Amino acid sequence: MASITVPTIAGIGLAATGAAHFVAPDAFRSITEPAFPKDTRTWTYRNGASEFVIGTAIAVPATRKVGLVALAGYLGFLGYRMATAR
Repeated sequence: MASITVPTIAGIGLAATGAAHFVAPDAFRSITEPAFPKDTRTWTYRNGASEFVIGTAIAVPATRKVGLVALAGYLGFLGYRMATAR
């Protein structure tokens, strides 16, 4: 049996967090609203989808590098939104 690596666990965690955006979107409202004050619910779902896809890519060794590049871009996008929302 193959051992589970830290990137796999982190990817699964990120994917699960992304899925949680759809199950309990109100739980993410307070952290989503500052960066996305308009259409917050829609952005909650978009962010959840992004996190699910990126997390899945990181969890799978064959797509891990692409997932890490996507994560860097996603974090940059979120940072930009937070900086320009002020």
